[in-house]
Amino acid sequence: MSEKTASVHWDGAGKAGQGQISTETGALQKYPYGFASRFGDDRKGTNPEEIVGAAHAACFTMAFSFACDKAGFATRTVDTTARVRLAKDGDGFKIDRIALILEAVVPGMDEARFQEIAEDAKRNCPLSKALAGVPEITLQATLRKE
Repeated sequence: MSEKTASVHWDGAGKAGQGQISTETGALQKYPYGFASRFGDDRKGTNPEEIVGAAHAACFTMAFSFACDKAGFATRTVDTTARVRLAKDGDGFKIDRIALILEAVVPGMDEARFQEIAEDAKRNCPLSKALAGVPEITLQATLRKE
């Protein structure tokens, strides 16, 4: 069993407030976020959707690589992008779609097996399971040649 910790400190009220995100590993240490980095054009801070996307892409990529290894194929490179969409939902917002985009080099693997393993990794990685309430999680998987 594994448990990881992240924390947030927030100063100020609502849109004028500013938060800082930290993780126990120090990968994020008082990293800023706020209204402008979530809904505006502030590129100095992060936002929850970006962090969810990074976590989902990381989890899915590991699950895919491990599944390939289990099937007897060593991944050479795996690149995943996650696009997380925040949409209006009544008076609030919700994440209504996550689009995973995978490109990988897996020597010796054919297209059908590649797609099968990619779909299984999407369905079964821990973050996909945790995000099961998201109405749409898509996958575009491209097997690149060496």
